[in-house]
Amino acid sequence: MEFQKVIETRRSVRKYDGEKKVSKDMVIELIEAAVLAPSWKNSQTARYYCVMSEDGMERFERECLPEFNAKNSSGASALIVTAHKKNVAGFAPDFETPSNELGNGWGIYDLGLQNQNLVLKAADMGLSTLIMGIRDADKIRRMLDIPEDEQIVAVIAVGYGADTPKRPARKSVEEIAEFF
Repeated sequence: MEFQKVIETRRSVRKYDGEKKVSKDMVIELIEAAVLAPSWKNSQTARYYCVMSEDGMERFERECLPEFNAKNSSGASALIVTAHKKNVAGFAPDFETPSNELGNGWGIYDLGLQNQNLVLKAADMGLSTLIMGIRDADKIRRMLDIPEDEQIVAVIAVGYGADTPKRPARKSVEEIAEFF
């Protein structure tokens, strides 16, 4: 698909066709696209935890997501937990001193760039996604054995959409940009 078309047609989907499955190879392809994004000093701190088994998905939705997000992701084939290594991106070589006032914000920023690549690649492949920030990080950490030195940021549902949401209104360039 042409890149501009991918950007214009990607949507956050909240209804999935549970009969159509995304394969592990497809999820690998998404992550391969994600890691091509830039990162602070090429630190590549993003980490991905992929829940794909039916039992794992049901348990994750029940225990780690609020009811509305469990409903919104129902029927998806994968739930990808995205995290980043703390105190690397945005930090001096001692891994203790932030390079500026953002500190670990750079790890989140880098992860956001990678997550954007992931959801755009999914759209290019005919898949639908939903990035969820409301989740129980402590329960996710325990369930997936995520180390304490990683910050859990989002859960991305991936599957075949059962509907096509309309594009919400977007602000114009004049409303958000200033030129000097």
